[in-house]
Amino acid sequence: MTVNLDKGQKISLSKSGGGELSVVRMGLGWQAAARKGFLAKLMAREIDLDASAVLFAGQEPVDVVFFQHLISDDGSVRHTGDNLVGGAGQGGDDEAILVDLQRVPAHVDQIVFTVNSFTGQTFTEVQNAFCRLVDETNGQELARYTLTGGGAYTAQVMAKVRRSGGGWEMAAIGEAANGRTFQDLMPAIASHL
Repeated sequence: MTVNLDKGQKISLSKSGGGELSVVRMGLGWQAAARKGFLAKLMAREIDLDASAVLFAGQEPVDVVFFQHLISDDGSVRHTGDNLVGGAGQGGDDEAILVDLQRVPAHVDQIVFTVNSFTGQTFTEVQNAFCRLVDETNGQELARYTLTGGGAYTAQVMAKVRRSGGGWEMAAIGEAANGRTFQDLMPAIASHL
């Protein structure tokens, strides 16, 4: 059963039958919003959203996974590849980041997921955008955060997973920001650590 997360809501990443999740996928999907007007169909529009995962030890970033660094230095986090145009929308994932929670080094206590418009379009030009967390062992969607309403911003600090007790929990952040890369988002990320 999927939990639809609201901004700031948190869920535990424990399996319903007990035990901890081992591998999760943070998926990102989107579509370009339909253009209006006479020439709309003549001008195709591609929007390149990028998913990134920044690994933190306390307040310090220690690694990042994004389209130019697809695997974390320790191998526990892996980006499946860059999608330059989107298109999945409410269906499957256009980009995904796999996290092997059991292999994440002990000093890493948080992983923050971001999305940014590398091509610079704002989220008013995007529709059906979402991020979701999936149990990779059985394909079950655990949580979904929908980017609703669009807006005149080019990025979003989407969600984070953090160590909690002996396991992990996910929190939907949903903070609008501006920037073309994860580096541009570091000040916005810092307020959620």
